[in-house]
Amino acid sequence: MHLRPALVEVDHDVSHLSTECLPSIKTSPECANPLPSSPLLLSGRRRGVQHVFYHRYRDHRKAPFAPGQEGQEARDFPEVDEKGHEKWPRGEEKAWKDAMKGVHAGEFQSHSSVSPRLCRSRRDIQHCRLGAMSSIGNSRLTDVINVDVPSITKSVVGHVQTSLARAPYNLDDLGAYQAAALSVRDNLIVNWNSTQLNYSRKAPKRAYYLSLEFLMGRTLSNALLNLNVFDGYSESLNQLGFSLEDVIVQERDAALGNGGLGRLAACYLDSSATQELPVWGYGLRYKYGIFQQLIKADDGTQLEAPDPWLEHQNPWELPRLDVVYEVRFYGSSQRWSDGSGRAVWSGGQEVLAVAYDVMIPGYGTKNTNNLRLWESKPKRGFDLQSFNAGDYERAVETSNTAAAITSVLYPNDHNPPGKELRLKQQYFWTAASLADMMRRFKHMEKPIGEFAEYNAIQLNDTHPTLAIVELLRILLDEDEVPWDQAWTIVTNTFFFTNHTVLPEALEVKVFLEFENGNGLIDLDASLEMVGPPHGASTSEAYATAVEKKFPGDRERLARMSLIEEGFPQQVRMANLAVIGSRKVNGVAELHSQLVQSILFPDFVEFYGKSKFSNVTNGITPRRWLDQCNPGLSQLITDTLELPRAVWLKDLFKLEGLLAHADDERFQRRWAAVKRQNKERLAHFVEKMMGVKVDADAMFDVQIKRLHEYKRQTLNILGVIHRYLLLKSMTPEERKKVNKKVVFFGGKAAPGYYVAKLTIRLIVNVSRVINKDPDTMAYLSLFFLPDYSVSLAEVLIPASDISQHISTAGTEASGTSNMKFCLNGGLLVGTVDGANIEIAEEVGEDNVFFFGHLTPDVDDLRYQHTYHPVPVEKKSPALAHVLNTVSSGLFGDEGVYEPLLNTIRQGDYYIITEDFDSYIRALEMVDEAYADRTEWIKKSIRTTAKMGKFSSDRAIQDYAQEYWNVESVKIQD
Repeated sequence: MHLRPALVEVDHDVSHLSTECLPSIKTSPECANPLPSSPLLLSGRRRGVQHVFYHRYRDHRKAPFAPGQEGQEARDFPEVDEKGHEKWPRGEEKAWKDAMKGVHAGEFQSHSSVSPRLCRSRRDIQHCRLGAMSSIGNSRLTDVINVDVPSITKSVVGHVQTSLARAPYNLDDLGAYQAAALSVRDNLIVNWNSTQLNYSRKAPKRAYYLSLEFLMGRTLSNALLNLNVFDGYSESLNQLGFSLEDVIVQERDAALGNGGLGRLAACYLDSSATQELPVWGYGLRYKYGIFQQLIKADDGTQLEAPDPWLEHQNPWELPRLDVVYEVRFYGSSQRWSDGSGRAVWSGGQEVLAVAYDVMIPGYGTKNTNNLRLWESKPKRGFDLQSFNAGDYERAVETSNTAAAITSVLYPNDHNPPGKELRLKQQYFWTAASLADMMRRFKHMEKPIGEFAEYNAIQLNDTHPTLAIVELLRILLDEDEVPWDQAWTIVTNTFFFTNHTVLPEALEVKVFLEFENGNGLIDLDASLEMVGPPHGASTSEAYATAVEKKFPGDRERLARMSLIEEGFPQQVRMANLAVIGSRKVNGVAELHSQLVQSILFPDFVEFYGKSKFSNVTNGITPRRWLDQCNPGLSQLITDTLELPRAVWLKDLFKLEGLLAHADDERFQRRWAAVKRQNKERLAHFVEKMMGVKVDADAMFDVQIKRLHEYKRQTLNILGVIHRYLLLKSMTPEERKKVNKKVVFFGGKAAPGYYVAKLTIRLIVNVSRVINKDPDTMAYLSLFFLPDYSVSLAEVLIPASDISQHISTAGTEASGTSNMKFCLNGGLLVGTVDGANIEIAEEVGEDNVFFFGHLTPDVDDLRYQHTYHPVPVEKKSPALAHVLNTVSSGLFGDEGVYEPLLNTIRQGDYYIITEDFDSYIRALEMVDEAYADRTEWIKKSIRTTAKMGKFSSDRAIQDYAQEYWNVESVKIQD
């Protein structure tokens, strides 16, 4: 049975609402203002009232329906009544017909609060539009095309007719989403054109952010909020018979990233546009993303399937068929004999890089920046001669090898073809991006020697390091710049952000050789310091400089070498990134110290400390508070008595909440918002997994990509310990225990066996715990598959605590910790990454720390190797948990031994030493949670002190201290 979407006005103080109202969305005297039963809560803001859209899950294969049209589906032909007259299929007939092309638009009433009048003359139309704008709030962007309800409706319906070639009777939710998205994109394109024209006229210095990942999340809701047209589109779609919420959930997350690296890049693009900085992003347009995560029903194993995110096309991208570059692979290079270092690269395979632009709107500004993504296509695709000869595979071989470059993010590189594909992917991306930047610079008609004065390029980790190589090749071979001057330009252009201290994550690249002795890319011709793939050696100039500063120190010379000797020889990408960049930064205070003391101490001595510094990561509060938690955003706006646009662009304003932390009414409202978000997550899990979730329980969340250093293993072992403890209690003892629901989310790399075993263990433990009649009321566990930004937007606002429990000294920063704390969730973690700075801001009384510190870790690893102590002696509680898993209680007896042996033997990530401290920290959480009033105060104080962790602050740090880039505002 279908239930009609309802629009309900909810007073901000919803603490009086009864949970008995939850199963229904129908209004009644007892349930006048029900809480949401949907996984999404979308807020409009108008006249101080929060508008909340609710929907019950229904069969999404069927079309949406308007009031009075329950059960009506999209049809092939219009439905007719008994007299043969067509029935209007959905929404308001007048709203549709007034907006349709080729349909006579009759006189229509103003949608404003002014006296009704006919909008006939130009003056009347202007009056009606101004009135309609006032009814949805004063728009900051009054010259955007579609801001009032009639013009929005006309734009949406126009796209239904002409872009989708559909009509009201055969339009479903997906079609409505596509039409609405194209309508919003029209506005973005207008602002985008104005922004780029403004940049071209003023010729400011630009910054370019090179990242192999951009984890953008859904775009429609973000664009509506940034353009301040959320309410207008909501009302327009409602008139057309659709719920904005139903429309928004049709959008698949763009599969352009995997984890924190890509989400950080997305936050920085948002903040750059909001701060009106001339910054573009460059990435790859992956056809299938990293993968769609599936969980095998019988044993809980992670399975990987292609992510079909482009199945219905992407309305947010703009194909730029006029922006195409040729990228060469293989072939040979001939060096000139004039001593200039120049070379000519010829032959081999040529692949086309075709640009797709994604507009990035700023918040509260017309400035709209750009994310340019490259798709690989063959220059010469179909081989007709082979096809006619019956060799059909060879006929499409060139097309397939070219398309493979941008098919998948992080192809498995555990074999030579995978290594080759990764190298091709990174070179293709950086070469196309540099060609695009160079074209734009040359249009300015400035001397090539001024390139670094107008361009700054930020390397987001080591993946884009080949950009250093490629820029030098362009300067030497194409622009005939002398080597010394070219290298000066390069080292004044690039900036390098390191994101890890794990040795295995510092990329090395094998520049593969082939039978003809030529390499995959023209490394020889592009970088004099790195020799050809055959017989690679360090540059004499670089080696001489190091030898001169540290005479006779051969070990240091070997460590600083760009080439890792062995067979095959490999290029150390991190070393190349350091020497080719003007500045190098870590992403948290502790991490930046480790970068200098552990990763690159030789380079610090060689260049001096001024080359190395810190920029602590940040997150955009627009998505990670205003969009994902509109109830809390509205409460903050009301309490601070500030326009939302003010505190969202100056997050330090949140400190004004501290004055209200002891206000009992404010505490109730704060708790009500958290409860609302927990109910939303509970309903989401119930509909996804068919299991009821107790929203009265504490919600404990860990959502990260699966890796041993992030220690999801420690978390699941702690859950098992809690389960075994509950089993040992009497029923009366259990009643005194704090109820808890634990959520996991994250993907394991396809070739990462131990990480995939961890997922399997989590899933199988959940199957036992969630069905145990003795404990299920006190402990439940869920692994939510196919983790994404949209899933995070539901999980994060609902958390009471979140876990950030990496081995000390292994997590560079983390950004999910910032997101949870911004939404009032408390942090359980190690003294690692940005956890330290969060605790400094919010106060250690509001954080639950445990575990050994970074200086202890190396000594503990030494003891594990040379003086091992059995787990039973170090932690009997952990030994009991490990033995329970080995016993087969959670199925698959024996299959988990490789995972358990990483702890019993070697324990590189210090689980045995930290386990007891971890359990004690969780006990402290239980004790603190029992005092609900004090817990709410901790939550309020945590949110109030998160101002430092805005990506607006971080991007200004880069702009001012690294790139020397200034804001360029579009004048109205």
